[in-house]
Amino acid sequence: MTVPTLGNDQARRVFLARHGLMDPPSGGARGAALAQVIHGLGFVQVDSVNTFARAHDLILWSRRQSYRPDGLRWINDRARATFEHWTHDASIIPMEFYPMWRMRFDRDRRRLHSKWKDWHGQGFHPEIDKVLARVRDEGMCCSSDMEDETVEKSTGWWDWKPSKVALEYLWRSGELAVAKRVGFRKFYDLSERVIPPEYLNARLSDEEIVDWACTAALDRLGFATSGELAAFFDLIRPADAKAWAVEALASGRVLEVDVSGADGRLRRSLIWPKELESIDNPQTAPSRIRVLSPFDPALRDRKRAERLFGFHYRIEIFVPAPKRRYGYYVFPVMEGTRLIGRIDMAREEGVLRVRAFWPENGVRMGTGREARLRAELDRAARFATDGEIAFASDWLRAPTS
Repeated sequence: MTVPTLGNDQARRVFLARHGLMDPPSGGARGAALAQVIHGLGFVQVDSVNTFARAHDLILWSRRQSYRPDGLRWINDRARATFEHWTHDASIIPMEFYPMWRMRFDRDRRRLHSKWKDWHGQGFHPEIDKVLARVRDEGMCCSSDMEDETVEKSTGWWDWKPSKVALEYLWRSGELAVAKRVGFRKFYDLSERVIPPEYLNARLSDEEIVDWACTAALDRLGFATSGELAAFFDLIRPADAKAWAVEALASGRVLEVDVSGADGRLRRSLIWPKELESIDNPQTAPSRIRVLSPFDPALRDRKRAERLFGFHYRIEIFVPAPKRRYGYYVFPVMEGTRLIGRIDMAREEGVLRVRAFWPENGVRMGTGREARLRAELDRAARFATDGEIAFASDWLRAPTS
């Protein structure tokens, strides 16, 4: 049987449609409407860097520009439509996915128990018991509420004090849940006080969780290798996803497709039959420009993004300033289905200061494109500041090569 080919432009449209980037960034951004956006994405990564906007806020704003950060705090901290835990990193996750995360809790419990016991010695177990009793008896708390001694030597875990390590361990293993955030501080409580009982008490088999994880990942990726399916939620092992793929192919549940990268090279992937049937009627790409978070779900897998869009990106936060190619924290810029450049901008004293925009090689900054970029930056300024924006005199740079 001949394996069909998905052209690069088709592949981009399929992928971006699954990530909510083929629709105008309009519509409701509170309550159930916001919860639905997060459900469609699968998760939203949480990150502390706040030069312009935190990653989770920018991810949601880029899809619904009526979004404001208090909307996320409401559905997570009050409505309990989402919970916070780990995928590949700390993330906001739809609450209905909570039963599947028990596999993650069990895995983290085993892994961290061994690691943190070695780092913190024989006092590790008593500290866990003490912290759990404190939360049970006195209610939710953050790490600064705990009183304990200063760590005397480097532990390999950023010199955290024992109670903070215990809180993190209890959260990662599912005993505690993040009840709310104030600023960026996590407040923990017993999971039974945070997670609605229908999700807290639900149990699935490992086989059901593997099937769900692969199915949900393929729904959100559009096409994927088994390795990409496993990596999407970082919930199951690559071997589990590979076995699922073999069975799904044998049963005809999924098909193989060769996906063309930006350089023309083909990559064998899995795709739903219904997806393959609809590729001849692609969704029209929006013409507007969007500023994306470096941790946007469409870009999180750097290798996939580079294959699909020909866009190489690295975070330069930890690169010494003289060696940075672009800046401390620059934002990818998308136009339609194309990543056209990256921008260095930051919120400073109530003003959005635009330091530099570097177009990608081959991107011509004509008057129309520059006007569309300025229009998006005006919208960004209204989101993150009172609307004031200031451009450096040399902000529009030469294309990157």
